[in-house]
Amino acid sequence: MTCPSCDAVRSSGPLGDASVLIVGNPNVGKSTLFNALTGSHQRAVNAPGTTLELTVGTWRLGGEAVGVADLPGTFSLDARSVDERAVADALDGADPHAVAVVVLDATALSRSLYLLAQVIGTGRPVVAALTMLDVARDRGLTIDARTLSRAVGVPVVTIDPRKRPGAAELAEPVSRALAAPRPTERARRAGPFAEADVVRWFAWVEGVMAQLPPEPPRRVTPSDRIDRVLLHPWVGVPVFLAVMWGLFEMCTRAAGPLISAIAAFAGGPVARAVSSGLGALGVGGGWFEGLLIDGVLTGLGVVLSFLPLLALVFTALGILDGSGYLSRAAVVADRAMRVIGLDGRAVLPLMIGFGCNVPAIEATRVLPHARQRLVAGLLVPYTSCSARLTVYLLLAAAFFPGSAGTVIFGLYLTSIVLVAVGGLAFRKFVGGKGEPERESLVLVLPPYQWPDLRTLWHSIAERLRGFVREAGVVIVIALVAMWALAAIPVRGGYALADVPIADSAFGVGARAAAPALAPLGLGDWHVAAALASGFVAKEVAVGALAETYAVDGQGRAPALTASLKETLSNTSRGHPRAAALAFMVFALAYTPCLATVAQMRRALGRRWTTIGIGVQLVVAWVLGALVFQVGRLL
Repeated sequence: MTCPSCDAVRSSGPLGDASVLIVGNPNVGKSTLFNALTGSHQRAVNAPGTTLELTVGTWRLGGEAVGVADLPGTFSLDARSVDERAVADALDGADPHAVAVVVLDATALSRSLYLLAQVIGTGRPVVAALTMLDVARDRGLTIDARTLSRAVGVPVVTIDPRKRPGAAELAEPVSRALAAPRPTERARRAGPFAEADVVRWFAWVEGVMAQLPPEPPRRVTPSDRIDRVLLHPWVGVPVFLAVMWGLFEMCTRAAGPLISAIAAFAGGPVARAVSSGLGALGVGGGWFEGLLIDGVLTGLGVVLSFLPLLALVFTALGILDGSGYLSRAAVVADRAMRVIGLDGRAVLPLMIGFGCNVPAIEATRVLPHARQRLVAGLLVPYTSCSARLTVYLLLAAAFFPGSAGTVIFGLYLTSIVLVAVGGLAFRKFVGGKGEPERESLVLVLPPYQWPDLRTLWHSIAERLRGFVREAGVVIVIALVAMWALAAIPVRGGYALADVPIADSAFGVGARAAAPALAPLGLGDWHVAAALASGFVAKEVAVGALAETYAVDGQGRAPALTASLKETLSNTSRGHPRAAALAFMVFALAYTPCLATVAQMRRALGRRWTTIGIGVQLVVAWVLGALVFQVGRLL
């Protein structure tokens, strides 16, 4: 292929090197086509000024590398959401010579043609790719690509990216479009549009459809028959709950042994190997070894331990989405989620959050609007993940031995109430232009099908790389900082990294923060240190308590329980049960683990993550104080 302008297409911005922009409605095969064109040569970038991820890659076209961008699914360029605005901005900001490949759904051609009309209106080169022909044939629809091409005035090729590469069909028309003379004028801006434009486009779509064979009466498809069952309230709801239960079980049980095994491997054989290697080099046993093993290696262990869980959740979400069930689940759950200003699709990340908050934050990406993703991302930390259960078990067994199960059940109910109340509050304060909170749920229900394994694999791999690349760096840096605080002696004349925790910067800081917990009946540095450690991982809070009390060995559990009872009896002035309840409520509501915070920053941005953390701390403190102050009066 000869493409004299390919080098000149480069421009500033994350999509500046994209010579091909893939545009289309949701669920028409855009991402499958993108993966077929680019293979593994992909990377995720953020749309300018947003946390919305776009995927760009490289297509080997005629021996040359051509940049390709997979834009979010949209029905129109007259955008009402951040996702739709990102598509319009990409078309506005790309080089005028960049080719827009508009993917058309043969089963809903008129809807796809409306978007095609708007893209053609920008004045840039356009190639149309007609997909879903097999599903259309099952419904009795026959569409001839040549006839459609003459009607719309742009090249139209038929592709099936699920069964064939798709690159061969698109190569020739895209190559011609790229090699065509550069437009003398810059492409026209994509929106906002006047009413006259909309009327003209609808008339154009009607004119195109009039040139095609009339659609036969709609046939009842296998998907229609399945939907009669899965969308029926008496069957669909139990099936939906069973699917959600399966996701929850996977987060809490299936991934648990893998997470523990990786953490144990990093803290055992790998740590010993690093220690032996440093000893052989003559630099072992000092602060440098502590930094590498307790700081960097521990941080890497935390990052790697989450990968199996994330991979399982991403696989499950990919299968649900690729099979077509995810849209049905949203319809079934929509009425319940409307109560908190979200639609049915938000139930997925919230349910996953009860297993682990980290993949739940990532799962908010299935939501269509930026406001919904933001609200759901702010609510996920209030879902009580399985890691918090270790704190509940310790305190409930120690202070409520006869009713520990009831107390823990009450905490999970409290978590649900916090999500509901938080949703009602956030929907008032988190605005979204053009995204009314009562907007009806409008979904395209794709036909049931087997997920495309290649697309699923690329999606999982890219998301895992993104977690390691972005959230992983934050986790490692923060854990190194935590190690430094615990290693720096503040008093007692100890050496660096050889200091009791009470005399370290971490211990002294915990003593300084303890008075803030006094209204909760928890004004002791042991508790403050445990809660601070819980910021790294909630299950670490129990270990931190044992460390601050210098409890170890076979009698660890009874000794820790006795020490904790004595502490809370003193700090609560004789009301330890009320203080224990306040401790558990605070652990439920305050800032989630460091991995979740890193994922929030990646998904929501620094500003909203900071706001979310601030709100969580305030809510946790107020609830904890309320529980203690009321509890001590009972």
